[in-house]
Amino acid sequence: MEAKKIQVALLGLGTVGTGVYKVLERQKEEMLAKIGVELEIRRILVRNLEKAAAKVKDPGILTNDWKTIIEDESIDIVIEVMGGLEPARTYMLEALKAGKNVVTANKDLMATNGRELMDTAKAAGRDLLFEAAVAGGIPIIRPLKQCLAGNHIEEVIGIVNGTTNFILTKMTEENMEFQEALDLATELGYAEADPTADIEGLDAARKMAILASIAFNSRVTFDDVYTEGITKVTARDIRYAKEMGCHIKLLGKARNTEEGIEVSVHPMLIDSRHPLASVNDSFNAVFVKGDAVGDTMFYGRGAGELPTASAIVGDVFDVARNMLSGCTGRISCTCYKSLPIKKMADINSRYFMRLQVDDRPGVLAAVTSVFGNNNVSIEQFIQKRKKGDLAEIVVITEEVVERNFNDSLRILETMSMIKDISAVIRVY
Repeated sequence: MEAKKIQVALLGLGTVGTGVYKVLERQKEEMLAKIGVELEIRRILVRNLEKAAAKVKDPGILTNDWKTIIEDESIDIVIEVMGGLEPARTYMLEALKAGKNVVTANKDLMATNGRELMDTAKAAGRDLLFEAAVAGGIPIIRPLKQCLAGNHIEEVIGIVNGTTNFILTKMTEENMEFQEALDLATELGYAEADPTADIEGLDAARKMAILASIAFNSRVTFDDVYTEGITKVTARDIRYAKEMGCHIKLLGKARNTEEGIEVSVHPMLIDSRHPLASVNDSFNAVFVKGDAVGDTMFYGRGAGELPTASAIVGDVFDVARNMLSGCTGRISCTCYKSLPIKKMADINSRYFMRLQVDDRPGVLAAVTSVFGNNNVSIEQFIQKRKKGDLAEIVVITEEVVERNFNDSLRILETMSMIKDISAVIRVY
């Protein structure tokens, strides 16, 4: 008997799309044994037919007309790797409404329009899978939705942007300043020509919105995530952190508390003994704490052509298995709660703070008094060095309500004896 085939359409043939094409080609010989069906790419949507022709064996499958895909009833799975909000959103919605299953790597869409897309998939009884939207090739969406479903997830914290992790690794290991490390990341292809989404934490924030939604079963959008980038982190901050037995990482942090969900992305000092502190270069890792499983960590390549394609093809295989069993739409949106999102001002944190102050009697007492008057307790107060008439001091606070810390900060900024507040970084 001729093996059953499922027809697939691929939207986009850039870096990730090319990776998906390659992985599906590699899997051809084992596909039938592995998932019980053969997958065949029937159409690939591209902008430039001539340029794309060099990337595929059969240029006849290329098209620049979406109608040839959406109107083709033989196509059952649409793989969206175009990126961006439009026309990807429209194409995905139209595909689901037409009865096609969708696999996507689009973190922008899932972080902003996730509810609309998931509701549409549920209404159509079709799969919408998006493992590759967070942490590239690292399995984390499926484990949260399935393997760890027997847990109440308490916290998800992770390094989910390889570019910033590469930059901070170079600053830590080679004493580079930020711009030097960014230039190297650009030269090696880790950073885009416009690195804003990475270095300002926006990419990581989109991923944390997705992770928090799934982990806590309550919708979190990109706009809910408090975000800071790494542009203000200096080599001096990193050296001082190392002296205190810490590393500085750009961390996404989501926590489920009795008062609501805390979700943020920003640089943090983290104890060098913590597993995340040893995640270096462009690698990603997600650390999950559940009430039953305890601590677990997922580690690997967070981006790139083939790692991302690995996650996408894994989703495609899952869809194919569901189709064979007649159970597409089996796991739809898991956001069945409506938990509040806590404001950053209400969240408790510890802080690392570096200041340049007048080198004269009474300064330390004045700084201590400001903190004390605003209910901020100090864990460490260290004078690091002198330069002329100035002294550099480092303050580490106990855990404090962010609102109280910010009140202290505003007062310190007005004091003539405080010449510069050089760094303010949270401590995990």
